[in-house]
Order: sequence, then structure tokens, then C-alpha cells
Amino acid sequence: LVRAELEPERALVGFCGGPFTVAGYLVEGRPSRDFVRTKALMYREPATWHALLERLTEQFARYVAATAAAGADAIQLFDSWAGVLSVADYTEFVAPYSARVLAAAGVPTIHFGTGVATQLLAEMARAGGSAVGVDWRTPLDDAWAVLGEERAVQGNLEPAVLLGPWERVEAAALDVLRRAGGRPGHVFNLGHGVLPQTDPDALTRLTELVRSYGQSS
Repeated sequence: LVRAELEPERALVGFCGGPFTVAGYLVEGRPSRDFVRTKALMYREPATWHALLERLTEQFARYVAATAAAGADAIQLFDSWAGVLSVADYTEFVAPYSARVLAAAGVPTIHFGTGVATQLLAEMARAGGSAVGVDWRTPLDDAWAVLGEERAVQGNLEPAVLLGPWERVEAAALDVLRRAGGRPGHVFNLGHGVLPQTDPDALTRLTELVRSYGQSS
């Protein structure tokens, strides 16, 4: 329905929760920032963990394929809490499942996590994704240096900066754009979701700024 109402030149992005993040919500049963119960399950009962991830991956793979078939031009996989994992744990317990979901989409994909250090960012890229989303904690040019020029990068303005004065928003946005250096494959975006208290006018001005920068560079 959304695709039918959009102009043909407008891209439509579908979203899917990442295997680790959704599994973590199921195991924790409440908000968490350290996911200790989830990690305990991985370490103490790896067979149970893999059975859970297998079940989730089957459903997510069907979901992203159906979303693409319904008209999504790209799929973003949000493994928002992958950053709580070590590289070794991510590689063993998560990466194979994320790879299967991304491969099932059949359209360009964006692989995103928050709090992800550069070494883990590289492992997420190996798991898949036409582009890798970078949160605001890692400078965009540093992330791109790790990922390689052939990989598209999405990001990475600090969402909270939009709560400040326009002069600060403009400066921060221009810094992101300068770090991208005009290279093909940069998708300007926030480094995470829009905060509920964000003024919509700030988003409009930000969009206009990014578009005008692209036209002038």
C-alpha cells in the first residue's frame, strides 16, 4: 500500500529486527543494557541459544523476502544491541544467522548495530549487507577505512544534536558530510533513531541542508 502511494523515484526501506536483539528481548523479558541473562544462555546452554536463533532466523528470512516482494527497495536489519558482544561471541553466536536473513532479502540491504567498535563493525560487514550503518560514536571516515571503499556506509549524525540550536546541527551535519568526502556510497542518516522530542522542523532543515550540499559538491 505504501509503495503504491509513493512516487516511483522514492525509495522505500523495510525494517527487520536483528537476530541477537530480538532474542535478547525475548530472554531478558524487560529492557536491558548489558543482556546478562542473554549471555548466560549463550554460554550455559548453547544448544538452546542456537535453536532459538534458528527459529527466529527462519521467520525473519520469510519476513524480509515478503517485505521486498511487497515493494521495499531495500531492507535494513537492526541489530541494535550487537555492540554488547565481543567479536568472538558475535562471530560464533550471531553472525551466521544475520547472514542468512540478509541473504534472503533479495534486494539491497543495510546492516546496522549501535555501540559497535570498529573491529566488530568489520565482522558485521562480513556477515553481509550492501551497506553498513554506523552509529554516531565512530567517526564516519574511521568506519569507512575499516569497511573498505567498496562498501556503502550509512550514517551517522548524533540524534540528540537535533535537540540543540540549528548552528550546532548544521556544524555536526557538515562534519559528517566532509568525512564522507563526496565518495559514492554514502547514505546520510542519523546514527540511530529519531528521538521522540525532536522538532520536525529541524528534520526538514537537515534534509534541505544535505540535499543542497550534494548539489553543490
